Amino acid sequence: MSKVRKLEEAVAMIPDGAVLMIGGFMGVGTPPHLIDELLRQGKRDLTVIANDTARPTVGIGRLVSAKAVRKVIASHIGTNSETQRQMIAGETVVELVPQGTLAERVRAGGFGLGGVLTPTGVGTVVEEGKQRIELDGTVYLLETALKADFALIAAKRADYLGNLEYALTARNFNPLMAMAAETVIAEAEDIVPVGVIPPDSVVTPNVLVDCLVAKERRHG
Repeated sequence: MSKVRKLEEAVAMIPDGAVLMIGGFMGVGTPPHLIDELLRQGKRDLTVIANDTARPTVGIGRLVSAKAVRKVIASHIGTNSETQRQMIAGETVVELVPQGTLAERVRAGGFGLGGVLTPTGVGTVVEEGKQRIELDGTVYLLETALKADFALIAAKRADYLGNLEYALTARNFNPLMAMAAETVIAEAEDIVPVGVIPPDSVVTPNVLVDCLVAKERRHG
């Protein structure tokens, strides 16, 4: 059965206050039309888990600029002056997580693990409020798993069942996030008949995808 839905219907499933994982690296691999529709529908108080917040007018940065985001969990915000301003002003909560740790926390959420042990951040401000565990003479921090209500991901191609293929580095966090959310909404550049995508090119299988939208060009 086809999982294709209209863009408006897919985003309407997301309530205010939802926890979202959004794929992408500086906007590359971020689903632009899903971002557009979140803004059009006026979603508020969102928690966004992502690698970064891009720039004020790009990708996730547009949600931040619209003050639709209550909390950000990301590896860096250095390219987005508006995220920095809101954090300093106390308008948005920002949790900074080392990039590798962020990826592993998302992976742990997708694999049903409680968390991961990492030496990254030991002895720094990253350690504050976290449990230290010593194993074989090495001190680790316990980093808890990350999960989300919805994952918004971008794919190069999808078939009508929801099997996804990614384009080069635009793949980034998308496959991990597709495993760590209760509901996965995928935006594809092209939706093709089943069988067109070679099996070896499928990275995210259809069983993980709940809803599929095509990139739409709006006129006027």
